[in-house]
Amino acid sequence: MYVVESKGGAIACMLLSLLFLGTWPAVLTLLERRGRLPQHTYLDYSFTNLLAALIIALTFGEIGKSTPEKPNFLVQLSQDNWPSVLFAMAGGLFLSLGNLSTQYAWAFVGLSVTEVVTCSITVVIGTTMNYFLDDKINKAEILFPGVACFLIAVCLGSAVHSSNAADNKAKLDSLSIDQKAGVKDSHTSSFPNSGLEDGTGSAEKAKAGTADFLVQLEKRRAIKVFGKSIFIGLALNFFAGCCFSLFSPAFNLATNDQWHTLKEGVPHLVVYTAFFYFSVSCFVIAIILNVTFLYHPVLNLPRTSIKAYVNDWNGRGWALLAGLLCGFGNGLQFMGGQAAGYAAADAVQALPLVSTFWGILLFGEYRRSSKRTYILLVTMLSMFIVAVAILMASSGHRK
Repeated sequence: MYVVESKGGAIACMLLSLLFLGTWPAVLTLLERRGRLPQHTYLDYSFTNLLAALIIALTFGEIGKSTPEKPNFLVQLSQDNWPSVLFAMAGGLFLSLGNLSTQYAWAFVGLSVTEVVTCSITVVIGTTMNYFLDDKINKAEILFPGVACFLIAVCLGSAVHSSNAADNKAKLDSLSIDQKAGVKDSHTSSFPNSGLEDGTGSAEKAKAGTADFLVQLEKRRAIKVFGKSIFIGLALNFFAGCCFSLFSPAFNLATNDQWHTLKEGVPHLVVYTAFFYFSVSCFVIAIILNVTFLYHPVLNLPRTSIKAYVNDWNGRGWALLAGLLCGFGNGLQFMGGQAAGYAAADAVQALPLVSTFWGILLFGEYRRSSKRTYILLVTMLSMFIVAVAILMASSGHRK
């Protein structure tokens, strides 16, 4: 099997992972804003997410000669390593629940803020746990200042959200009562004929960031948010963040057996085998929950069916792409973490940098906002850059 052994290789894995993991949420957000039901989208995403893990396992996991200490993927499937397998599957459970929760949270509090809040909880809890599980191979004098910088950026992110929400409220207050009421009676489940989220299509004349644009977006999107409490989104965020903070430590335990659960002489799970079991668990949970949500939807979404899902091809290609991006992103994160330490690999939790870029470019987030919002946004992104640089600089080398 292929093993990332150098610090440079580990950092390259983390940077690619950062790009992939920051992009796939934007793809799913785009589909929801275009009216595709989140249940349909997440089912498509789940299939290719598992496919990515299988591709990684059958390629990187089979490169080179298998040894007793580092067996190849197929060899390890028949070994007595179930304690580690269960840790890997627990990690997949946590990730699946977290991803599913954020898919709904994006609609309520926006892509950028959702990623900031969930990543902050992940850094505070998950990175600290990984530091001790990795026997402190990361440089604490660098690692924890990086965590502190991340927390500062989180506070700035909250300020950005508060300021932008006030800006949007002021815009909507300028609309007539009839315009606002018209939103409540609409629900679309198909894409507009043309135009992206910037309001450039023939049927969408409103410019991004205007009150008319906000109203048109509400009419088009799958999850209706006008009139609903923001605490719904915050609760989903908090739950997702707690789940995300646990999946990486669980994967760490699966591959390094710090708690000595394996029998003597049984080799640790290699990262590719662990990632395969991790992804299988993630897939099973996602299928069970989303098939349930087809017939028993949440948040006042319309009831649908398996037949309707199979026939829904609007945006299916994008959903499948999102699954591949997430699958390869997670795999690269774990490959880098195995070499440099999972605490340093948690630098990919700076993915709000990427998500915010897509949020601004694709969805018009923060357009026509106040000067105060722009200053806070730039300051937040600057602090994220500092945080990810410091966390990557803390990486050690596993013996």
